[in-house]
Amino acid sequence: MAHQAVFDGHNDVLLKLWESGDRCGAGFFDGLPGHLDLAKCREGGMSGGLFAVWVRGPASPDEDDPAPVFPPLDPDHARTVTLQMAAVLLRMAQARPDALRICTDTAQIGEAEADGALAVVMHLEGAEGIGPDLDELHVLHAAGLRSLGPVWSRDNIFGHGVPFRFPASPDTGPGLTDAGRRLVQEAERLGMVIDLSHISERGFDDVARLTHGPLVASHSGVHALCPTSRNLTDRQLDMIAERGGLVGLNLAVQFLRADGARDGATQLADVLRHLDHLIARLGEGGVALGSDFDGAVVPQEIGSAAGLPALVAAMRAAGYGDRLVARICHDNWLDLLRRVLA
Repeated sequence: MAHQAVFDGHNDVLLKLWESGDRCGAGFFDGLPGHLDLAKCREGGMSGGLFAVWVRGPASPDEDDPAPVFPPLDPDHARTVTLQMAAVLLRMAQARPDALRICTDTAQIGEAEADGALAVVMHLEGAEGIGPDLDELHVLHAAGLRSLGPVWSRDNIFGHGVPFRFPASPDTGPGLTDAGRRLVQEAERLGMVIDLSHISERGFDDVARLTHGPLVASHSGVHALCPTSRNLTDRQLDMIAERGGLVGLNLAVQFLRADGARDGATQLADVLRHLDHLIARLGEGGVALGSDFDGAVVPQEIGSAAGLPALVAAMRAAGYGDRLVARICHDNWLDLLRRVLA
């Protein structure tokens, strides 16, 4: 029996390739340690997803720090690394179109999946590589960028990124700057997903006020179940529902557990608690997956993209019917992209 197809909302494999010096992405096709490579995707039924371009700062706080603070990036460094990482993905698609394709609309996604190639939507996680005149936005859009988070969990010229704090509210600081408002409006004009997963609550409200399309959080969880600043409150979930938006559930264990611990022994029951809550708030059409593969500790029962069938089996064992499983794992992301991408 074929695995349930999974279209995933977030991973960090491009960072892993770039940091290893693999500027052609050959390791993705040949085999990588960690959560994601071509063989693991095929084994687990992952047919595509949003692949993030994210720039790490020059010095990262201790992972055990309960409230790490990430300083702003140097703009020149951020611009250089952003373009280099996007180039890694471009080279991957050029070298192995049989295995991976950059898609800019859902017709291309469907064609790639039908041909057995991973359907990749390029995503920018934090817009530090874009200047206030937005020139880089247009260059990246021409290269295939179709999803953008204005901020990661640090401040930049566009707004305030919600830090990693537990327990804490996502109301951690100001919202969008004037430059951020221009960025969000131009991204919507270009037909791009605007990702709200790392933005402050006030920034979330700014995006809701300035845009007209669906509100999207590509990799987030439920604050009522795990009160980390990175998760979404019920008020935010209700706003997403009102706009016909979507939340991709983050599989990072510290955003799933009630105690916020980074413990790989976290049970799939915790994943299901969040899915149940999201379904209740957003409806069956507003819930998807945003694994954070290669960017987080995920439950050991999943382990990597190859372990996605374990999550599917847990959904079915919990009484999720085949149609709901298909919507959460695949179809809801494609419906959202169909409504957003120009």
